[in-house]
Amino acid sequence: MGCAECTASARDAGDSHAVDAVILAAGLGLRLRPHTEHTPKPLLPVQGRPILDWILGALPPLVERLAVVVNYRAEQIEEYLRDQQHFGDWRTVYQEVPRGTGDAFRICQPFLHSDRYLVLNGDDLFAAADLARLSALPAGVLVHPVNEPRQFGIAFTNPDGTLRELVEKPALDGRQLANAGVYVFPRDVFDIELTRSGRGEYEITEYVSRLAARRPFHTLQASFWVPLGTVEAWQQAANLDLTPCLRGG
Repeated sequence: MGCAECTASARDAGDSHAVDAVILAAGLGLRLRPHTEHTPKPLLPVQGRPILDWILGALPPLVERLAVVVNYRAEQIEEYLRDQQHFGDWRTVYQEVPRGTGDAFRICQPFLHSDRYLVLNGDDLFAAADLARLSALPAGVLVHPVNEPRQFGIAFTNPDGTLRELVEKPALDGRQLANAGVYVFPRDVFDIELTRSGRGEYEITEYVSRLAARRPFHTLQASFWVPLGTVEAWQQAANLDLTPCLRGG
């Protein structure tokens, strides 16, 4: 929702389709140094607006509650959230020790109340229409074709389009479907006990893989996705048409 009054209206109406959103915004942004030495990556400007502001503006009306996971320069993100006009019902969740994206998501559990959760990275740009379509699914992940699969987590699908598995940076060439870092999880996702990955972290993709082994986990191909993981990508975004990021755009 774009305002506190809208949020309250949806809750008072008992909208069973509403979802809580979690934005993962605790990273150090090391690949964007020196630009992130004093500014957290989600607040880097793109065409005059912080990345995080573009994301909040693209969230679907189904979202009525927002949790933002923070650590690095957390006070700056909190200051931005206090001033933004997109959401009235929001909170930050501090990840004291950076133990991975899976840990960042699970520490939000006490503050989430909907039947499904929309979880997304706080440092990429997404189409509002894609987020709306994904948030309507019972469980799913946003994917996008890429030509350099060795640089991404890659989604492999079943014949019916549901997810078979995610493989991180496979030794493959040619066009593949990359994990765009946006997920819808059912409420019982937290019944899964995460294990540490090979790099010693709790990965959100373990939730995805284990759910996909139990039930249909949909893949939705994104019409628009701009990962901003490098200085070059961030600077190039200044010249992109970002109309898809706008609701109704």
